[in-house]
Amino acid sequence: MTADGRTALCVLGTGLIGGSLLRAATAAGWPAWGYNRSAPGVAAALTSGFDVGDDLPAVLRRAAESDALVVVAVPMPAVNTMLDAIAEHAPECALTDVVSVKAPVAAAVRRYGLEARYVGGHPMAGTAESGWQATDPELFRGAAWAVGVDPGTDAATWTRVTRLALDCGAVAVPVIASEHDRAVARISHLPHVLAEALAVAGARGGDLALGLAAGSFRDGTRVAGTAPDLVRAICEPNSDALLAVLDETLTALHETRESLSAETSLADLTAAGHAARRRYESAARWEITGTVPGAEGWLETLQEAGRAGGVITRLAPAAD
Repeated sequence: MTADGRTALCVLGTGLIGGSLLRAATAAGWPAWGYNRSAPGVAAALTSGFDVGDDLPAVLRRAAESDALVVVAVPMPAVNTMLDAIAEHAPECALTDVVSVKAPVAAAVRRYGLEARYVGGHPMAGTAESGWQATDPELFRGAAWAVGVDPGTDAATWTRVTRLALDCGAVAVPVIASEHDRAVARISHLPHVLAEALAVAGARGGDLALGLAAGSFRDGTRVAGTAPDLVRAICEPNSDALLAVLDETLTALHETRESLSAETSLADLTAAGHAARRRYESAARWEITGTVPGAEGWLETLQEAGRAGGVITRLAPAAD
């Protein structure tokens, strides 16, 4: 632990999110190192002056010796591999992740017996780029960072994870895993699916359509520039929640088609969409204060505050 209370940090996976986290945490004063399975990725990080290696057992043994906070920063298909190694080499370390779904990660953590010191996390930030070359220490500045407050959450680990989010420039949003997954199906995973469909529709119009395409097409298809395997890794583990919101969206589109066919009108959809966008633009974060980690009822208080749009911008002292 440093003089200002920051503990060691071990980041497993140094792509866009993990690498940006390593950069941001290091800049904020965390003693930090990382792991990447790709030799070019390791070389790029080392060239940039960061402590990254490709020997996973050695990286985790170092974490165990330092009582580091371990961050799983790989796509969902690779999570089990990381947890298997953590269970063998650093089972007592505090553990978090930055994976785009929370309930499947939490279930995997329980299978490996690592749940006692696990708190899920998910920074709502990213770009269509990937790899160390895309990393940015400012990526999380002002972003929402979901931090788990499921029943049984360890207060000390929660405090470390929340402090990490705040030190990276984000605001922490307390959330239960299942509620997180239903929410991100709407505001992250569905947009990926719609962007892919919109990109296909545009391309089917040929060179003329693409030549005329401007801001609405560009902005609507931005995330379709993400590598297909990464999109699948983000969305497919949340299939149940994504299917539910897809059905809801298809119903809305079908009703719109019927209205356009029968009445030549898009009035209902455009009015509802405009109002929803205005609600998003005017939504104001409010600061959660006075909740002490570990105090009686602290998790329930944070759960309700997160549902109501509250965010954490600074930590209260932990309860004895």
